[in-house]
Order: sequence, then structure tokens, then C-alpha cells
Amino acid sequence: MSGLLVRNLILYFPVCPSRRCKFIQEPTLYVIKGIAILDNDGNRLLAKYYDPSVFPTVKEEKKFEKNLFQKTHRANAEVIMLDRLTCVYRSNVDLFFYVMGLSHENELILVSVLSCLYDAVSAILRKNVEKRTLLDNLDIIMLALDEICDGGVPLETDPQVVTQRVSLRMEESPFNDQTVTQQVRQKLETTTGAVLQSAREQLKWSLLK
Repeated sequence: MSGLLVRNLILYFPVCPSRRCKFIQEPTLYVIKGIAILDNDGNRLLAKYYDPSVFPTVKEEKKFEKNLFQKTHRANAEVIMLDRLTCVYRSNVDLFFYVMGLSHENELILVSVLSCLYDAVSAILRKNVEKRTLLDNLDIIMLALDEICDGGVPLETDPQVVTQRVSLRMEESPFNDQTVTQQVRQKLETTTGAVLQSAREQLKWSLLK
């Protein structure tokens, strides 16, 4: 965990000199409730929620995302309070990046996670931050997201460290230089080719009978 993030957590959770300060929230590292990347129509491209008590079902998650997109896609602000959540966001071309925490969360922590996510994605996509490129590299972006946040706990806020770790994990992958997306695409092409060849053979033999 980076030094900046630790300092922010210390500032956010001061020691209360009196037990009567019951309004101060109990210290916790689980500050991130959700992270989402939406397209310019508000459709989900990638999302992870870390607290089932906030949105128990996928249907509720997507309903929240639609509402969030409607409130933010034309706004100039970078933070919004919605459904008792503090949401920080950033957009580029046809993508919208969101990081959510509870209403009392320190916005500096949320913004640091958001900035790390955006900068790491930008580095992975070689600054071509748009929907098509993101979908082509979605498996790598998911690895980056896991390096940034685990179970709602921010792990890293330095995008360079995140991209280095993702690169190492990709090198250790049995797919070598090919991404999961490329592997799936090749498998589909191979399967489709085999089906077409089988159909041609069956047609040829039926004509010869």
C-alpha cells in the first residue's frame, strides 16, 4: 500500500480522546464499495462491487449505474452524492470511470484510487482510452483492477506499479503474449472453420449419392 494512501487513512481515522465521540465511524480499510467503467450510453463494460449489503443483486447494481450515468454524463463536477454513496468519476472519449464509497468516506482516497485506475488503463491501452480498445484488452484491465483494489481494500495507488505487476502476471500466464480475449477469438474461429468444413463434406457426399 502506498505511503500517500496510508497517510490519508491515518488522517481520516483520528483517535478520539473521549468515548463519548460515538459519531466517529469505526476505522476500516474497506473504503471502496464499487468500481465501474461505463460506455457513453451508460452500459456496463466492467464493474465490481465489494459490499453485498449496498447492492444485493446485479439488477440493483445496474439500476444504480444507469441513475449514476444520467446524473453525471453531462455534469462538470467530479464528485456526486447518490443513494448514500460518494461517487467520484472521470470521463474520456466514450468511457466513464467511477469509484464509489460510503457518504462519510474521505474523497481523497476515492480520488487517488480513481486516478490510479484511469492512469493504469491509459498506460495499458497506450493512451488510446476508448471503448473498442478497452474491450479488446478487457482481461488485462481486470487484472489491473484486482491489483488496485481487493475486496474493497485499496492496495495500490501508483499506476506505474500496477502496470508493472500486471505485466509480470501476463508473462507468467500460460497464454504467453496472447491475451484471454485473443485466445477465445482464435478458439471461436477454429471451431467455426471446423463446422463449415464438416458442412461442406456432408454436402459433397450428399450430391455424389
